[in-house]
Amino acid sequence: MSERFRRQRTPRQKKQDGGYRQLKTKLFLVTIFTMFFSVAGAVFLYNFVFQGRFANAVVGFLQHIVYAGKADAYERALGTYRHVIRNYLDWYFLGGILFLFMIAQMIYLNSFIKYFSEINRGIDALVTENAGDVILSQELAATERKINSIKHTLEKRKSDAQLAEQRKNDLIVYLAHDLKTPLTSVVGYLTLLRDEPQISQELRCRYTDIALEKAERLEDLINEFFDITRFNLTTLTLDRERIPLSRMLEQLTSEFDPILSERQLVWQLDIAQGILFVGDADKLARAFDNLIRNAVNYSYAGTEISLRAQTAEDMVKITIKNHGKTIPPDKLAHIFEQFYRADVSRSSATGGAGLGLAIAKEIIELHQGTITAASADECTTVTVMLPMNICVCD
Repeated sequence: MSERFRRQRTPRQKKQDGGYRQLKTKLFLVTIFTMFFSVAGAVFLYNFVFQGRFANAVVGFLQHIVYAGKADAYERALGTYRHVIRNYLDWYFLGGILFLFMIAQMIYLNSFIKYFSEINRGIDALVTENAGDVILSQELAATERKINSIKHTLEKRKSDAQLAEQRKNDLIVYLAHDLKTPLTSVVGYLTLLRDEPQISQELRCRYTDIALEKAERLEDLINEFFDITRFNLTTLTLDRERIPLSRMLEQLTSEFDPILSERQLVWQLDIAQGILFVGDADKLARAFDNLIRNAVNYSYAGTEISLRAQTAEDMVKITIKNHGKTIPPDKLAHIFEQFYRADVSRSSATGGAGLGLAIAKEIIELHQGTITAASADECTTVTVMLPMNICVCD
């Protein structure tokens, strides 16, 4: 016996067959009924026509209705029957058989059309976005589940899109408000330098440094506006190459040393040496930069930030752990969504545009990896898993 016929059905195939079992049974019964109706009708028609009953009925009708009151009514009726009907009896019988066949076909087709109409109604409910689930006949239970599953998926996507759009609009309002503060400071200090030429060199340098700092902050805010636009208008694509993942992580952590020193934070690194990965170096660097920056922004002063990179079985596991405010479970489930900020009370100066984690998630998933987060006891851990099938270790 060939492999094709020996292959067993999967549980999913069995479930789908079971979902349509009632429909198959119903159609089978309709088929049996139409066949019985056709055969019974043909037998009845044959007996009625060829056993003399039809002739008696026609002659009686002509005698008592058409030729009523005439002396030779019976002879006239019998003659008319012979000339008009009896000579063409085979054709009348064939016409009767065709008529019965048409009725049987209509019954059979109507049983199909009813189900197509129900499915059509369900599709219309998807298009018009009617509230509530689609309800079909019991025989179409499997189709009902699929249509409702699609309906719920579309509703969730629409809700997520609306929520993301609302978050983006709110964020733009926050950024626009935050733009005023550094811009006002820059204009104020530059105006002061212009209008007060007699101020000391020390004070002039101080005002210049403040204006420069505010201008740099203004540049960061403008860049966040561009990030919002780019995230919606571009699709990330990968330019794969062989990259030393261990060295990349070590370089990224060293670039954050000044910021960690400023915020009284320290590194705790455990990066396995010699991890090579085939991927997009620039985009992976951006993803891990976003994850590290997020850990730095939300860490308590005087704490450690842990970064580990190890190989385990067929995966590369990178974890970034920081000590800060515990993220509630209801917010933790959304931190990788675009424009979402767990701490909405923070301004854009500290909380960012809410795009960093969303971009990191998209980049990791483009590399066939996964990213998850856990938060408890004032400790938040982000875990990145990358598959070994595109990774080589020395």
